[in-house]
Amino acid sequence: MFIDYDTFRQRAEALQQRIAAACQRAGRNPVGISLLPVTKTHPAAAADYAARYGLPAVGENRVQEAIDKRAQTTAAVRWELIGHLQSNKAKLAAAHFDRIQSVDSEKLILALNRAATEIGKKLPVLLQINAGQDPAKFGAEPDGAPRLLELALAQPALQVDGLMTIAPLSADPAVAHRTFANLRIIRDRLARQFDRPLRELSMGMSSDLEVAIAEGSTQVRIGSALYGPR
Repeated sequence: MFIDYDTFRQRAEALQQRIAAACQRAGRNPVGISLLPVTKTHPAAAADYAARYGLPAVGENRVQEAIDKRAQTTAAVRWELIGHLQSNKAKLAAAHFDRIQSVDSEKLILALNRAATEIGKKLPVLLQINAGQDPAKFGAEPDGAPRLLELALAQPALQVDGLMTIAPLSADPAVAHRTFANLRIIRDRLARQFDRPLRELSMGMSSDLEVAIAEGSTQVRIGSALYGPR
């Protein structure tokens, strides 16, 4: 049975306290950290709860699941794709998402630009970098990031907001620290090289958000700590 709104509100408030405490330890302003509720596998009410609480966006992993949910809700939120996207679904994704965080190949960049151009849309994207160099994770390899960014910046229908990564699964918090620090270093180097701010660093989930914030995250993607296990 899906949770009720009061449970969601209590969990969201607890998360905001975790974010604030992590920011205090890191000497950062909590205003600079956004909370992205991850609604995958949960009903459309999950997006309604986020909107009611005042959160501006939700994250989904699958294109068709998000399309179905958007048809079932009038929640005034942006929809962001955080799951792996195949280039043959670029047209659907460009039409139905407000931002795509999982852009990890030249082929996908070109497909998204074509799709966005066809519908007259400027599509915000994040480049997904496999900053932990985990063979089990999607994302461009770190040494391929400059070429990927150069191509993305050349596409008139794309707007590159920053970078995204997922830390390898590990019981050792040092693994997440290294991954998130590496993404920040990559971002800073790219920002200087291309003279672009690349403000967004989407990294950190329910289990490692404190580590991500310490390493510079600007957005944490939270599913289970808000909605419970899938």
